[in-house]
Amino acid sequence: MTFSVPCPNCGDRPAGEFSFGGESSKRPAPEAAMTDLARYFFFRVNVAGVQTEWIYHRDGCRRWFIARRDTRSNRFLETYWPGARPGDGPPAA
Repeated sequence: MTFSVPCPNCGDRPAGEFSFGGESSKRPAPEAAMTDLARYFFFRVNVAGVQTEWIYHRDGCRRWFIARRDTRSNRFLETYWPGARPGDGPPAA
């Protein structure tokens, strides 16, 4: 049994079509300390609750997007394009 993921481009699709890209977090500045860079790459919050994540629609539109998902239930609250505010449409071409 699988659950569906709401791609902002393709709509609800089976979870097997997607790849998980990890938690979405703010990237350190170029002049940041190496410890900040290591924390960004290797440490995750991994909350039991709502978290913001990168998702790649591997078997569909082949685009990355952002998802807010409740990790306790795998329920997606919203999905949107990188750089967009939640609820916005696809980025301009």
